[in-house]
Amino acid sequence: MEIKYLGHASFLIKNKEGKLVMDPFDPKVVGLKFPKQEADVVTVSHSHPDHSLSSQIEGNPLVLDWPGQFEKKGIRIWGYGSFHDKKEGAERGENVLYKVETEGVSLLHCGDLGVIPTDEFIDEIGEVHVLMVPVGGKFSLDSTEAMALIKKVDPMIVIPMHYGRSELLIEGLAPLGDFLKKMGAENTEPVDKLVLKKEDFIADQPVRVVILKS
Repeated sequence: MEIKYLGHASFLIKNKEGKLVMDPFDPKVVGLKFPKQEADVVTVSHSHPDHSLSSQIEGNPLVLDWPGQFEKKGIRIWGYGSFHDKKEGAERGENVLYKVETEGVSLLHCGDLGVIPTDEFIDEIGEVHVLMVPVGGKFSLDSTEAMALIKKVDPMIVIPMHYGRSELLIEGLAPLGDFLKKMGAENTEPVDKLVLKKEDFIADQPVRVVILKS
């Protein structure tokens, strides 16, 4: 599995057969460029334009924006319904977490998760090697809540997303540094991409924070 960061909460996931884009954003809303991208599958956690501009993805992909179980090009996907806020969607609506499994590696993309799920919810999702978690607060989990979720999910790799940066048109998100400081990962060097295989994951290894360039 290869993971590249497209910015904000969007990622490109590749295996030997296909490509998956998660939460493609409208650059006019976010303030970041979105690269020209082709994919076989697109997942959309919710309908807000900074997570849902699937129309810009080339290749006539299968677009998933609801809970359920799906498979294409050797990529297995499970969607789990959740909320964008702490009031069961009353403020900002619903949100779908997507678990992806391919080539023996599992990842969980939290979308704009606004509330920490219950233990029963986490148990239903099962094993997660890589957790993509929002850390900027305001519209979703903040760094403290993200750390609580990390403890519950117990992944081996954490990739932070949806944080503040100078180019963003979206105001009020805390910078990535706040999360890194709380995780004791201030010296983490960003990388261009993350290439993973099943053999990379050993039981009881400590959680590792990976920062991906966009």
